[in-house]
Amino acid sequence: MTSRHLRLALYCVLILAGAVVAGSWAMLQADRHALEESAKRGPEQLNLYANSLHTLIERYRALPAVLALDSELVNALSSPVTPQVQAELNLKLERINGAAQSSTLELLDSTGLAVAASNWNTSNSYVGHNYGFRPYFKQTRSQGAGSFYAVGVTSGIPGYFLSSAVLGPEGQFLGAMVVKLEFPQLEREWSQGKDTLLVSDARGIVFIANQPNWRYRMLLPLNDSDRSEISTTRQYHNQPLTLIKTRTLQSFDENSYLSRVDGPDGPADYLWGTLPLNAEGWTLHLLRRPLASTEDSRNAALAAIGLWLTLVFLGLFLFQRWRLARMRQRNREELEQLVEARTRDLRTAQDGLVQSAKLAALGQMSAALAHEINQPLTAQRMQLATLRLLLDHGRIDDAYKALDPLEQMLTRMAALTGHLKTYARQSPSGLRERLDLARVVDQALQLLEPRLQEETVDLTINLVRPAWVRGDAIRLEQVLINLLRNALDALRDKPRKRLEIRIEANQQLWHLTVSDSAGGIKEEHLGKIFDPFFTTKPVGDGLGLGLAVSYAIVHEIGGRLTACNQADGAQFTLTLPIAQEM
Repeated sequence: MTSRHLRLALYCVLILAGAVVAGSWAMLQADRHALEESAKRGPEQLNLYANSLHTLIERYRALPAVLALDSELVNALSSPVTPQVQAELNLKLERINGAAQSSTLELLDSTGLAVAASNWNTSNSYVGHNYGFRPYFKQTRSQGAGSFYAVGVTSGIPGYFLSSAVLGPEGQFLGAMVVKLEFPQLEREWSQGKDTLLVSDARGIVFIANQPNWRYRMLLPLNDSDRSEISTTRQYHNQPLTLIKTRTLQSFDENSYLSRVDGPDGPADYLWGTLPLNAEGWTLHLLRRPLASTEDSRNAALAAIGLWLTLVFLGLFLFQRWRLARMRQRNREELEQLVEARTRDLRTAQDGLVQSAKLAALGQMSAALAHEINQPLTAQRMQLATLRLLLDHGRIDDAYKALDPLEQMLTRMAALTGHLKTYARQSPSGLRERLDLARVVDQALQLLEPRLQEETVDLTINLVRPAWVRGDAIRLEQVLINLLRNALDALRDKPRKRLEIRIEANQQLWHLTVSDSAGGIKEEHLGKIFDPFFTTKPVGDGLGLGLAVSYAIVHEIGGRLTACNQADGAQFTLTLPIAQEM
């Protein structure tokens, strides 16, 4: 086996080992996460169970206090209770107990002797038994009210005793009215679920449980003092109290932990959540078996292995890319250079196209401009002949006067030819100077003045001055000349030739409109008039580049060029931002 094969085998072993480690770690994390999520749901369930217990107790908490105010009960305890009075009290408590749906009602005298009870006619009747040893009676004597959970010494049935003092007219203690609540219905409702629900007292003794074999189990060991008091009060009469051994495996918060319990059903792990019931001094416990989700663990392991393999192959892929990086970098640089060269060629071609369109317009205007220049030249020859005659005859003053019109014509011709040279030159691309848009209109009209006069166009000009914008004056002049020439071409055969140029401001924008009365643009042509080489003129009258070049020039300087039809013709609108003073 070659060294290359050995390295390949070693890499495969390492990849498989990494996959095993990743899968095992993911399963462990999935189980831990599931455990933590289950622990987070514990307080909500505890609150629901606590509310059901609290509601049951609160329903009867005021009952002994209300009955203690009954005048018949007060009068009965104010003097020795006769058999007749006792019989009447028994029947009354029986009726009230049935209406209130409580477990048992009993009336104790000042010594704790039960003089009447709702269960008077049962074998477990409280009548005649003394309960002065119960803590709730002692609390009632000293504080006016009492409560205590205990196993009934007479009936052997556990319950929660709520008591209230019966006071005489002078406020003296006559006895106690006691209601006993039993929780079998509550325990049956709690037993519908799979969880274990316990209620323990302040000493950690479980006295309510939805599973009977958990009842009377101790969560904490008792000291001698506690055992003595339980024996004296007979709280858990004749019930064996067995300690449950627990060991905390993991704590989630102060009242939630994973515990290993040596319970009635044998050792098991539980998610153990607690909720203090401060009003009674009890604690509610929720024990749930941590059911591990095999499917979730398997999915987590598969996901981790998949992620590990993805990272491995990604690393191999990146390594391969790194090996090819230098070659690709060289190709990229060559490509960028080629793109830059093609971009420069494209910009040069675009600038040449703009200049060509400009020169084409200039060539079409040359005949009218030659005529405009030829007339002053003929007049100037005649003026020069006149000037020679005046000088020959010594008429110096008249010769000076004859020079004035000659000078005016020369000045006009110089301005016209100078502007032609300015218009013809190629301006730098991307020029942004602050200029007056109205002045651009003036310059364009000066070049087109011969044709306007020749074709007797009714020209209306309404310009705001100054109309400051930023751009290239020569290119904007080219745009305007293209628009005006197109309008004049459209008006050529029209009986009424009206042309309007307007500049107005609106919302930080200048709007320059060129409107004509040539009948407008066909609807099917409106969407294509700015396309290169699109024209409606006869063959030989144009290439269809004027509006396309104009559109590109306006877009380059941040403006918009649009076209629409109005009442009797077309309207082109050039929109540019208002240039603020620096």
